[in-house]
Amino acid sequence: MTDSSNIHPIRRYTLIGGAAVLAVVLVGYLWVVVLAPHPMDFAGGPRVTLSDYHAQDPTGVPVELKNASLIERGEYLARAADCAACHTAEGGTPFAGGRAFVLPFGTLYSTNITPDKETGIGNYSDANFLDAIHKGIGPGNTKLYPAMPFASYTYMTDADAGAIKAYLFSLSPVHAPAPQNTLNFPFNQRALMGVWAMLFNPDKRFEPRTERDPQWNRGAYLVEAMAHCGECHTPRNLMQALDNRQKFSGAVQAGWRAYNITSDPKSGVGEWSESDLAHYLAIGHAEGRGTATGPMGEAVDNSLQYLTPSDISAMVVYLRSVKAIAASDLPALKSSAAPASHAEGVAANADSRGKAVYAGACAGCHDWTGVSPVIPYATLTGVRSVNDPSATNVVQVILSGAHRHAADTRAIMPSFGSAYSDLEIASLANYVTARFGAQPSAVTAQNIATLRAQN
Repeated sequence: MTDSSNIHPIRRYTLIGGAAVLAVVLVGYLWVVVLAPHPMDFAGGPRVTLSDYHAQDPTGVPVELKNASLIERGEYLARAADCAACHTAEGGTPFAGGRAFVLPFGTLYSTNITPDKETGIGNYSDANFLDAIHKGIGPGNTKLYPAMPFASYTYMTDADAGAIKAYLFSLSPVHAPAPQNTLNFPFNQRALMGVWAMLFNPDKRFEPRTERDPQWNRGAYLVEAMAHCGECHTPRNLMQALDNRQKFSGAVQAGWRAYNITSDPKSGVGEWSESDLAHYLAIGHAEGRGTATGPMGEAVDNSLQYLTPSDISAMVVYLRSVKAIAASDLPALKSSAAPASHAEGVAANADSRGKAVYAGACAGCHDWTGVSPVIPYATLTGVRSVNDPSATNVVQVILSGAHRHAADTRAIMPSFGSAYSDLEIASLANYVTARFGAQPSAVTAQNIATLRAQN
C-alpha cells in the first residue's frame, strides 16, 4: 500500500483539486440531468399511462371534431403543434422549409416537410416519422437539432403523430432543398445531438395526472406536447435544455423576449383574467394587455387561432395552474396613460432625438398618451414590452414591424428598420419606454446593430 504521507504536497493538492472539480461536475450533472423535473411535476400527484386513464381522453382532437376524417384531424393537430411557423420561409410555400434560425454559433435552416421524395419527407415510413417526432432521429440515424422541439413533441401520442403525417402527405409535394447550415464547430457535429437527446429527451408519451380533471389534462397536453410553449417561455440550462425549475418564467429566443407567463402578479400574467388570456391566445390581443407580435404573433396566426374555444379554455386552465415565479428584472406595469401634451411626461433630459422620431413616425397611431385613437391593437399603455427595461421587443417591432393576420386582427405596423439609423432607433426605444413604461431603457446603437444582424 502507498503511504499518503509520502505524496508530494503539490501532487496531493492537485489530486484534491481534481477530485473537487469532479465532484462539482457530478453534482451538477445530477442536478441538471438526473434530478431535472418533468414539465408537469409542479402539479404533483400521480400520473398514469393513457391506457390506465379512465376519464375523457385528453389527447387527439376536441370532441367537436370527433367525426372528422384522419386528414382533417391531422390538419387540426399540425396547427396545434405549430408546424408551419418553423417550416415555412418568409414568403415561401407552407411547410417547404428554408426558414433561417440565426443562432450565436451559426445559422440553421428548417427542412422541407412536404411529401416531396427528394427534398421532403415523401420517403418517410410511419416509423421514420415517429422517430423524428419522438426521438429527434431522421432516416439513416441522422440526429436532428433540438430546434426541432422533439423533447416536447415526445409527449405526443403515436396516433396524433400519425394523423399529422397523413395530413402532410396529403399536401402537394414541393421540390425545395434546404439551404446548407452554417454552424460552427463543434455544433456542426450532428452526432453530439444524440448525446444531448440521451440526456434531455425523456422519449415518453403523455401521462395524465389522475388528481386533475380532464380539462386540465387536455390543457397540459396542448401546452406541453403540441404547442410546446416552454420552448420559448422557459429558460434553458447550460446545455440548452429547458430548465423546468424556472418553468414559463420567460426567456429570450431568436432575438425576441418571450415573457413570463406564470401566475406572478407583477411580472407574469397573474392579474390577467381568464377571458384576457383566452382572447390573447385566440386572436393575439387582450384589451389593456397588449398585442402579440414576433414569434408569439406567428404562433397565434399559424396555430392558436385555429383551435376550438374548448381547447383554448383548457390551455388557460393549465396555464393558470403553473406556479408563480417572479422575474426580478421586470418592474410592475405602468397602467396609466401618459399626458396628452408632448411637452409633459418625460424628464427634461430625455433624448430629444427619440422624441423627434416618435413625433414624426409614431404619434399618429399611438398618440402621445399611448392610447391609440386609431385601433386598440396599437395602444401602448399597460403593454409589457414598453415596461421592459431591456426594450428588446420594442426594438424588434420598430425594426421589423408587425403584420398580424389572425381572424379578428388586421393590425399592421410598418417596418422602420431601413428608415432610421441604429442611433435613431435606440433613441426612439428609450423615449418610448421612458414615456409609457415604468422604467426607461438604455439601449445603445450597438444593441440595435446586434439585433439587426439576427433578423
